[in-house]
Amino acid sequence: MLSAIIIDDEVKGRIALKKKLQDYCPEVTVTGEAADGMQGIALIEQLQPQIVFLDIEMPRMDGFAMLQQLPEKKFHLVFTTAYDQYAIRAIRFAAFDYLLKPVDIEELRNTISKIVASKEQSQTTRKLEVLADNLQWNHSLNKIAIPTIDGLLFFNVKEIIHLEALSNYTVIHFTNHPKLTASRTLKEFEELLPPDIFFRPHHSHLINLNFLKRYIKGDGGQIEMQNGDYVDVARRKKEEFLQRILQGK
Repeated sequence: MLSAIIIDDEVKGRIALKKKLQDYCPEVTVTGEAADGMQGIALIEQLQPQIVFLDIEMPRMDGFAMLQQLPEKKFHLVFTTAYDQYAIRAIRFAAFDYLLKPVDIEELRNTISKIVASKEQSQTTRKLEVLADNLQWNHSLNKIAIPTIDGLLFFNVKEIIHLEALSNYTVIHFTNHPKLTASRTLKEFEELLPPDIFFRPHHSHLINLNFLKRYIKGDGGQIEMQNGDYVDVARRKKEEFLQRILQGK
C-alpha cells in the first residue's frame, strides 16, 4: 500500500482526486490533504508520504516555490494542473508525471501503475534540479531526463546528435557519451524536443540540425551526421528537409 497526500487550494479538486483514488487505485491510501504550500510542507514532514499530488497554481506559494522550501524530497511527485502551458513541457523534460484537471481516470491509473512498478528511487531531487534549470531559461529547455532500463540519466539537449527508433525504445547518439537505449518511443521524443532544432527526416530517425555534415542526393537522399552516422531521408520528407536547410533551420 502506498501513502499519498494531496496539495491543492481548491477543495473540489482535492475531493475529486481523493474519490478517484479510492474508487480506482486501491493500492493508494490518501493520508492527508493541504490547501496551500505552507500546509503542504508541514504535512510532508509530518506524514512522510510515498506520493505527493501537487497543484502547480496556488496563491501565495505555488507548487514550485513549495518544493524549493522542502529540505528533503523522498517521495514520488505527481504534478496536477488545469493549464496545458509551457511548464508542462518543462515537467515532461524532467520526466515527472503530471495530470491535467479534471483528472482522467485512465491517466490516473496509468500514473499509479508506473509508480507501483518502479524498482528505483524516484530521483525527485535530481529531477527537480533539471526542472528548475529549465524553468529559469525563459522557454528554452536545455536539460532533459532520459528514462533508461537502468534508471534516469540527465543530459543537455545540445549533446544529442540524433535518435533512432528501436521498436518501443529509442537509441540516442551523443557528442561525448556512448549511445544509450531510452525507454521512450521516438514519437514521444519528437513531441518533446524543440522543433526548431530537431527534425524527423524519416519515420525511424530524429536528427539535431546543428550536427549535419552533408546531404547526399538521391530518391529521398541521405544525411551524414558529424559523428559519421548516415540517416535516410524519406521521399515525402525531402522537400521539407531541404527547405529547412536552405532557410537556416
